[in-house]
Amino acid sequence: MFKPIALAVLLSCLSLPLMADELRLYTEENRPFTYLEGGRPHGMTVQVVEELARRLGVPAQIEMVPWTRGYHQVRQQPDTALFPVVRTAQREDHFQWVGPIAVGRTGFYSRRSDHLRVRNLKELAQMGTLAVPKQWYSHEVLAAKGLKNLYGVATPADMLRLFHHGRVKLIIANDLSLDAMLAEQGMSVDEVQWQFDLMPTASYIAFSPQTSPTRVAQWRAQLQSMRVDGTLERFYRQWFPQATEEEVNELIGR
Repeated sequence: MFKPIALAVLLSCLSLPLMADELRLYTEENRPFTYLEGGRPHGMTVQVVEELARRLGVPAQIEMVPWTRGYHQVRQQPDTALFPVVRTAQREDHFQWVGPIAVGRTGFYSRRSDHLRVRNLKELAQMGTLAVPKQWYSHEVLAAKGLKNLYGVATPADMLRLFHHGRVKLIIANDLSLDAMLAEQGMSVDEVQWQFDLMPTASYIAFSPQTSPTRVAQWRAQLQSMRVDGTLERFYRQWFPQATEEEVNELIGR
């Protein structure tokens, strides 16, 4: 009996220095999921990540950086993670995934005053230039589907400015962040009309491939405990009271 117990203790001890290493967590300005307020990160997914780190008792430094920088760092460096990241087939093999920590729908919207009706990708291809942030998951998905009228822009704000000034007819957005995106351009949801959904979206914490699988498994286990004890659902409803029961059930696996 001694040998298995001794081996378990030894393996546990060997893992301690690794688990004590600081984890660098990267995110970008993406209200209401992540944003700076008073010089500190805030938002729904920030709240989830901070609660996970608290439960694990590990130091976790959250840095607000441009998406491209965060994405590059997490592809290359151990003990790093990026959030929230929409999990897609194109990204599947690049990260170790913990989540989902938020779910929603990504769809196309027009100006209500334009009285457009766009029902599918075939009709979308006839709508002129479609500006989409080139680092977004939606750009990857649309490019993979062969859409020829894609125009990659640097930021969501660039897409919104083109839309606001009538340079493009449509925008693409997650339903949970649409309000905040429009508000940055002085617009409201009453001014836009939903056309159709491209895809459901599930956002995760994306850990670097070089991060210890043991560490990632610990984060997964604590997220599951947040589902079971109701904390994840409480956070989600607090930030997104408009969320549907279907979205809540998908988030918590009910």
